[in-house]
Amino acid sequence: MSHEVMVKEAMKTNLAIVKPSITVLDAAKLMKKRKIGNVLVVEKKRPIGILTESDILKKVVAEGKNAKDVIVKDVMSTPVVVIDPYCNLEEAMKTMGKCNVRRLPVVEKNELIGIITQKDISRISPVLHEISREWYDITARDEAYFKMQVFSGKCEDCGVLSANLKNIEGRLLCDDCIDALEYE
Repeated sequence: MSHEVMVKEAMKTNLAIVKPSITVLDAAKLMKKRKIGNVLVVEKKRPIGILTESDILKKVVAEGKNAKDVIVKDVMSTPVVVIDPYCNLEEAMKTMGKCNVRRLPVVEKNELIGIITQKDISRISPVLHEISREWYDITARDEAYFKMQVFSGKCEDCGVLSANLKNIEGRLLCDDCIDALEYE
């Protein structure tokens, strides 16, 4: 009988974490020091965003902004899609494919405990990685999947940071904004 590898068995736990209020320059220095391509943006032990090299290039450098004048929360990728540590690697790859991301913060009991990346999975299971890539290329994003997911990030209506955003008619909203819609 084969053993399915769980996310918790393949994830990294030595995380690069920043607060949303630091500058992009400070975050970039941490990324350079740790030789990594991203930092997790965390508030109260919950991931609210992720800042990648791509975010810095597209939202800071290409816009002619100075990294020491830009705050991470203004350019981070949000909402962040997370995964449970007890999911298997196939489920992690499917989630990455459906959500078009290469990294998934691992959250247990509303607390960040690790991160799993496509590279981590491909080191453990190159065949699984290739199958998942092909599967994503064949299928389009499944909107029903997004409706079931809970996201962390900035509410698209009121702008409040929340660890409990839900997809309502294509917009990620916090509970307060969802409640307001129900009473309109």
